[in-house]
Amino acid sequence: MKVWSVANQKGGVGKTTSVVALGGLFAEQKRRVLLMDLDPHGSLTSYFKHDPDTIENSAFNLFAYNGKVPTELPRQLIVPTGVEYLDLLPASTALATLERRMVGVEGMGLIISKTLNILWDDYDYVLIDNSPSLGVLMINALAACQKLIIPVQTEFLALKGLERMMHTLQMVIRSQSHELDYMIVPTMFDRRTQASTQTLRTLKKQYAEHIWRFAIPVDTKFRDASRMGIPPGNLDAATHGVRAYKRLLVDLLN
Repeated sequence: MKVWSVANQKGGVGKTTSVVALGGLFAEQKRRVLLMDLDPHGSLTSYFKHDPDTIENSAFNLFAYNGKVPTELPRQLIVPTGVEYLDLLPASTALATLERRMVGVEGMGLIISKTLNILWDDYDYVLIDNSPSLGVLMINALAACQKLIIPVQTEFLALKGLERMMHTLQMVIRSQSHELDYMIVPTMFDRRTQASTQTLRTLKKQYAEHIWRFAIPVDTKFRDASRMGIPPGNLDAATHGVRAYKRLLVDLLN
């Protein structure tokens, strides 16, 4: 099992779209994929037509056993997406209460790692969609993953969010005493606008060693796929946004 986490401490940068697009491409290759939603907003859960406000079985249940995860529990929480080879472990809005509930409880930063150990032989890839805030959920995701993908919208305000994310990443790396492979992925790129092209140029200059060499473009097909609850590649494999994610996947695997 390979575990990839998609995170940024700024919302609206394309995290959920990246998780679904990459997961869908893996599923096309007949790889068994689990999409895990650790964001209390539940965007990934909503994408596949589940309501994070009312769902009963979700990632929140994993944190209810004082640092332990019952062996039978993770598989009980997983739901189909309607796409072959692609499953979902949904989120509920109750995840937002974890910070105050977990005060003083040891081992809460390894819940997702323990969960994935139970599911290790069930999936080839796990893609985790994260909350945009640093807390027990993001710490869990970073502790569990072997690769971190950081989507960054190509607009000036996103640069500050990336600075915060890089600071968080360095703290986590120091605490774990090992390096974490990560890639910064420019998203929502519109070559017609000066703001987008200048921001991309700045990103490539400041983060030359870790930034993806291309960018994910603005693509209305992403919105259409979200409305239908399917990966973008299942809607239109030839659209320029899907082609960009295919190129990204190749580079992530190399």
